[in-house]
Amino acid sequence: MMKKIYLATPYTGTKQQQQSRFEIVNECAARLMREGFLVFSPISHTHPIALAGALPKGWEFWKEYDLTFIEWADEIYVLMQQGWEKSKGVTAEIKLAKELKKPICYLQGGKRCK
Repeated sequence: MMKKIYLATPYTGTKQQQQSRFEIVNECAARLMREGFLVFSPISHTHPIALAGALPKGWEFWKEYDLTFIEWADEIYVLMQQGWEKSKGVTAEIKLAKELKKPICYLQGGKRCK
């Protein structure tokens, strides 16, 4: 059975920052998928929907979606893009993962979790 990964990363910022973070997390999610993981990346999955539907892009709107998928996941991977440690969403995602006793792996510079 494929390991289910929730891939957290910061998103809020300027339009350019959001687009850059979206592209970087997509590359990371694709790499993990090639390695055989079943990946849910909230930014990869919701950024296009938010743009197409003129939906809010902040944590408050997407919170329930994200928390549902954290419960679904076997592990939480945190892609440490700039600002991750100050991100409201990433902080809440890590907090819930800890409460649920989910393993958390921190990814930096494309390095794999051990």
